[in-house]
Amino acid sequence: MSQYLVSSAEGIERTITAFVSKRVGADVPADRDLFESGLVSSLFAMELVVHLEQAFSVQILGDDLKRDSFRSVRAMTDLVLRLNGAGQAADA
Repeated sequence: MSQYLVSSAEGIERTITAFVSKRVGADVPADRDLFESGLVSSLFAMELVVHLEQAFSVQILGDDLKRDSFRSVRAMTDLVLRLNGAGQAADA
């Protein structure tokens, strides 16, 4: 369970892109629709949830578990940034 110390949007996007690209065996542009392109199955979507939670110390619950949150690397980056921001605000 490694945790990435990444807080910038570019760093988060790079980390997610590397994970997805390695997993699907192809370069994946940040804005590619992963579901429409057939790169992500429902099983892999669950792996993405677990990966994001472990890699970025976030909890993905409720409305955040919708397909649109995982549609692209950019969508997942936005989700992580939003959840990290919410966590930091709660700690303040």
